[in-house]
Order: sequence, then structure tokens, then C-alpha cells
Amino acid sequence: MILHDDAFILVVDKPPRIASIRGSGEPGLTDVLREQKLVDADAELRIVHRLDKEASGVIVFARSLAAQRMLTEQFVRRRVEKVYLALVRGRVAGDGAVALPLRADAARRRADVAPDGKPSLTEYGVVEHVAGHTLLECRPRTGRLHQIRVHLAAIGHPLAVDPLYGGARAILLSEYKRDYRSSGRRPERPLIDRLTLHALRLTFDHPDGRGAVTFEAPPPRDFRAALNQLRRA
Repeated sequence: MILHDDAFILVVDKPPRIASIRGSGEPGLTDVLREQKLVDADAELRIVHRLDKEASGVIVFARSLAAQRMLTEQFVRRRVEKVYLALVRGRVAGDGAVALPLRADAARRRADVAPDGKPSLTEYGVVEHVAGHTLLECRPRTGRLHQIRVHLAAIGHPLAVDPLYGGARAILLSEYKRDYRSSGRRPERPLIDRLTLHALRLTFDHPDGRGAVTFEAPPPRDFRAALNQLRRA
């Protein structure tokens, strides 16, 4: 889970289904790190950015107020390179970009394309096509709420699993494999039943002044397993 640890930053490979920060009576990622004794109980860990609870991948924490301010400024000034893997529905023809304004609705915990929204840009490239889906590499150039999810849904290719924005609740192999045979003993187990979104890579200037650093986390087991099964389908 720990990708890098020094006096200035802690970089973590966040598992899915763990919230970036504590809220609504549930533990946050820092709570989990302390419970598993991956960091000291009194370690100073300051939030810099967030990942959706159901997403996985690279997230960085600052170990001091000064480091937090420096990293936050980089995010605000769009000097951080963020790369995500997104498994989406349908066949995406080729590389492209989505430049649609987004407006966040805090009460509904979602965002929508709106003429009066904030300027937003997501670039994407096709990695591969698999059984009615496309694996994309996405680079959000702005940092809006649910930006990748909303932008991809807006062009007709929502995340494969994302019921909030038009994706399914789960990927079932039986829907794509022609010769699929059920065991008949129990309900079919989904290949994956959480957001098909993974924060693959993060590049930023290290707070200690050494210059640009890059941290990468491979997709977790459920993401890889779903892709492998769809490739065979």
C-alpha cells in the first residue's frame, strides 16, 4: 500500500472501497494506515487531493503544513500530471479530448455538464478494446468533481461500472462470453462491481526541491482480473 515515504510526503496506493478522508462515520485512508500500523499513530498526514471511494490508485499526503501548501499550489496551478486508467462501455474509436464545463452539485454528490459550469478538460487515449469495452488512459487537465466520469459519460462512454453516470452496477461475464455456463449452485459472481477507474500515475515537484518525481501503482487484482476475463470472452 505504501509506495514512498519520506520527511515531506507519503505516497499510497489506495485500495478501492476506502474513502480518501474520514466522513459519515466511516474511517478514511489515514485511519486504515494507522490501524494496519503502516504509519505511526501520531504521524502528521495532511490531505492534498482525493480519489473517489470506489476508485483505486496513487494518492499523496503531505507530512507538514509547508509541504501541504506547496503540493496544493501545484494542483491549483495544474502543474501535476495525473494519469488514470478507465474501463468504459462501448468501442471508443480513437484518442481525443473532452472540453465541457462542469458544475458540482454538493447536495446530490454529483457533477453535471452545464453552460455556467467551470471550464474542464480531459484528454484520453485508447489502450485496447475488450469485449464491448475500451480501456482508456485519461489525463484530466483540470480537477473537477467526478471529472473523468462525467466527461466520458457525456461522449457516450461511461465507466463500465458507474451507475451514477450511466454505467452498469457490475460487469458479468455471462453478458459477454458466448459459451458461458452457469454453475447453477449460486448467483454469478461479478468480474468487478465498483468504479472501473484507477489512478495509475502521479507526477509533481517534490517539496524538498529535488524536482519532478513520478509515482505509479499497477491496477489492483479485481481490475486486472476483469480485463483478463473480457480479453478471453
